[in-house]
Amino acid sequence: MTATDSSPLPRAVLVGVDFGANASFDSTLDELALLAQSAGDEPVARIIARRRAPDAALFVGSGKADEIKLVVAEHGAQCVIFDQALGPAQQRNLERHLGVEVLDRIALILEIFGARARSHEGKLQVELARLQYLSTRLVRRWSHLERQRGGVGLRGGPGETQIELDKRMIAVRIKAVKERLDKVKRQRGTQRKARERQGTFRVSLVGYTNAGKSTLFNALVKAQTYAADQLFATLDTTTRQMYLEDARRSVSLSDTVGFIRDLPHTLVDAFQATLQEAADADLLLHVVDAASPVWLDQIREVQRVLHEIGADDVAQVLVFNKIDAMESAQRPRASGDLYELAPGLVVPRWFVSARTGEGLPALRQAIAEAALNQDRMEVAGRTDPRFDPDRSDTDVIEIEDTTPERVETLPTPPTA
Repeated sequence: MTATDSSPLPRAVLVGVDFGANASFDSTLDELALLAQSAGDEPVARIIARRRAPDAALFVGSGKADEIKLVVAEHGAQCVIFDQALGPAQQRNLERHLGVEVLDRIALILEIFGARARSHEGKLQVELARLQYLSTRLVRRWSHLERQRGGVGLRGGPGETQIELDKRMIAVRIKAVKERLDKVKRQRGTQRKARERQGTFRVSLVGYTNAGKSTLFNALVKAQTYAADQLFATLDTTTRQMYLEDARRSVSLSDTVGFIRDLPHTLVDAFQATLQEAADADLLLHVVDAASPVWLDQIREVQRVLHEIGADDVAQVLVFNKIDAMESAQRPRASGDLYELAPGLVVPRWFVSARTGEGLPALRQAIAEAALNQDRMEVAGRTDPRFDPDRSDTDVIEIEDTTPERVETLPTPPTA
């Protein structure tokens, strides 16, 4: 729901359901509250339910649904937002039972994306995701027609006809949007090939939403792209050239859309053209909110999405941002170290504050080293040492390693 400038914010009751150790669950509902605020709602109450499995009709069961209805009436709420995905029938049944609008996590994210998209490409991607989401929920809109029956011997009636008509219209629109996005994807491919021909070293910022990617982007390239302390402040990819004094060359730096827990597959598919920037990069700066109490879960979620888009084999540097927001006792003593993302996968980690500039010189030097190392490897690959008359059998090509020595492993989550 969205409020106008003069009207008060719509009141929302937040609901999270814990289905046990095998399902992702945020017991605080803090992230859902931030999503609701980003969509223009005011969270007024939080309700936690625990079930072994979703109720087929009301998701939370009739008893908990009655409890939610009382809380809605007590706070005068206009909507109820669930932290999990609801089925079309469950959403319809809950709206009838509660008497207010019911949104799930996917619908809320789509609403935010729709409000934040600025570029032509971004708007197309959001439209595709919303159409794909809507195509499974037409029964909500036309449920009042389902009771109407046709002539003798006919099952169904005008309701079914209208639903099928809408499905065909949406299918046509989805096809048209996909064709336009394919054109955008080809244009991006042409741009990437041009950068490859120029030998441009490509760096992409990735990370959980609100980790400070856009602020870091602005600090590194002295740009003024939109950055705010809110979820999904950036939806459109921005690419700028960044000159590195240590490497005596420029590299391209791209700011990308942030990831989030349970990111809908429709959004991942729709934003394929944008996320391709990460998959085609030479280096990923994986930005982490060091002050977040759930930074470890956020790292795992980003790694999952990177695997999904085929970018998990791209070289990474972890950038722990917002160290200025950490308690003094928790702040790192060194400017960087090594971190084990997965068994056998050790990556450099640097501690920075994009807001104050602390740690940025060391990060820029690390990016310069990565670019220089790639140049050396490309030169080594183009030169066949067997035909080098000046080569001796003891000659070895060495690449200087300037990364810190200390290694920290990714903690194992506690078992339930």
